[in-house]
Amino acid sequence: MTASRTREKIGKAVFAAAAIICVIAVVAIFAFLIVKSLPAFAKLGVWDFMFGDTWSPDRLDTYDAPLSGTYGVRTMIVGTLAATAGALLIGGVLGYFTAVFLAFYCPPRLRRILSAVISLLAGIPSVVYGFFGIVFLLPLLSRIAPNNGSGLLATALILGAMILPTVVSLSKVSMEAVPRAYYEGSVAMGATHSATVFRIMIPAARSGITASLVLGVGRALGETMAVVMVAGNAPTYPDGLFGSFRVLTANIVMEMGYAGEVQEGALVATGVVLLLFVLLVNLIFGAVSGRVVRAAVSHRRNPRRRMSRGGSRPCRRLWEGLSLRLHRLGDGLRALSHRLRLVRLGQGMAVAAGVLTGAALLLVVGFIFAKGLPYLWQNPSLIWGKYEFGSHRITILPAIVTTLWAVALSLIIAVPVGVMTAIFLNEYAKKESLPVRIIRTAIDILAGVPSIVYGLFGMIAFVPLFGGSSSILAGSLTVSMMLLPTVVRSTEESLRAVSDALREGSLALGAGRLRTILRVVLPSALPGILSAVMLSMGRVISESAPFLYTMGSVISALPHGPLDGGASLAVALYQLSGEGWYMNEAYATAVVLIAIVLALNLLAEGCAARLERRLKGETNAKR
Repeated sequence: MTASRTREKIGKAVFAAAAIICVIAVVAIFAFLIVKSLPAFAKLGVWDFMFGDTWSPDRLDTYDAPLSGTYGVRTMIVGTLAATAGALLIGGVLGYFTAVFLAFYCPPRLRRILSAVISLLAGIPSVVYGFFGIVFLLPLLSRIAPNNGSGLLATALILGAMILPTVVSLSKVSMEAVPRAYYEGSVAMGATHSATVFRIMIPAARSGITASLVLGVGRALGETMAVVMVAGNAPTYPDGLFGSFRVLTANIVMEMGYAGEVQEGALVATGVVLLLFVLLVNLIFGAVSGRVVRAAVSHRRNPRRRMSRGGSRPCRRLWEGLSLRLHRLGDGLRALSHRLRLVRLGQGMAVAAGVLTGAALLLVVGFIFAKGLPYLWQNPSLIWGKYEFGSHRITILPAIVTTLWAVALSLIIAVPVGVMTAIFLNEYAKKESLPVRIIRTAIDILAGVPSIVYGLFGMIAFVPLFGGSSSILAGSLTVSMMLLPTVVRSTEESLRAVSDALREGSLALGAGRLRTILRVVLPSALPGILSAVMLSMGRVISESAPFLYTMGSVISALPHGPLDGGASLAVALYQLSGEGWYMNEAYATAVVLIAIVLALNLLAEGCAARLERRLKGETNAKR
């Protein structure tokens, strides 16, 4: 009995230690970046750095001498906000109407196809979106633009396509979660299908729609490689739809490779500004979303009580008068929308959005495959040809091997930690305790940190550990921190899906909690965990920004071990397309990258479907 209790305590301590790693990772990211940026903030001045509108650094500037360059990031803050607003206007609106179409108008067979299309869009690497922007979108826009097509419009279109799957998926889930009784009650009172959808069902799902927009904004704010490839990147304010501009993430990528002492500190400070900015936006939108949920719940429970709140009679009268005016305004808007037949317009926009979403995937994937497959068929040595130093013949074999090294190492690090963290949160921890709230907050923060900020942290923290040069191990340690939220959340959902009857049956037979978890719960949740692993593999293969300054950016010889450096497959695509000299090779590399990532996403969906069928089978058997 003593040995059994000891094993239980050790198991719980190991799971708790894994969960604490997530908190340590968040603290380390903030600590390293802030400490590294403090000399720059002290030298430049926080106000001048944040609100100066001239970025003209001098790589020879040092902290112990007067400055020759100027370091102000206001233009890039404005550029970041403008690009995010444009992406939200395009991707948010299109994603919203696509979700409406899928939830309420789409036939079942077509719904399955479009849902798979949206999942495929979510799996396309960001560098592929940027490459598509270079080879297709910019030449198309150049016909009407005074420049090569780069600028705010191109950036908003690319970012809008990237955030669209997030908005569609979460909004659709929220709309489908609204009780069916709402729809039936509205139709029973004489409302049409479209009127019920837009006036009853969608308002009831507004909290989930808001959350989807939050995640979309976070994705747009933190995106790096795609923006670098289509924005133009001049450190000025966005001047119209086709004016060249630069965002915060692009500023880091473009100048970190050759930065001097003060310039490097200023770029790290840019990462701190970006990190705090993203977290602030998420907190604001999270508070707004939470208020919407609380207001809806309060209204459903006791609407009269909600109207009668107030500390004094004048306050109540003011609130009642304001509410009356708002109700009258709402009645007027509803009457106006009825006259203008906006419901039918919304129905048409929903159908058009669904068609556009499907066309977007066919356009992106079809164009790249049409350009890359013929070259890949004629030159298969691009994939397995031997690398020769100084040769003009390009081979991506070293990039493929480097990527496989990074995938293996990052999974070895992230998957055990993430699975054990999920076990602690789901099987051991008290749901509303302070440690659990801290751990969950840390996981949410890790999920919201932009990829380029992870790259900065890896450059500061991990690269010096291995001789000061880029290496596969440094890049893998960096990207493994990015994978933790994905592994934790997916594993936790799989553990929740395991029936409590299995746990109770195991405990009733005399097995301890640790044995029950390892022998009963984990095997039952294995398909979901495998799905998380495959999604993580696709994430590693897709990422480029975290690897640029931790693993390397040059296609070189085959790596012989984890301490060697090299470009990953995504970074290789970025480099091949950068100067325009190896476009055929870039097309073929994009084909290989898309094929690998989409195959992994399909395998992950297959595992999830198998888990769902298995759980349904178990439920039916019990019945």
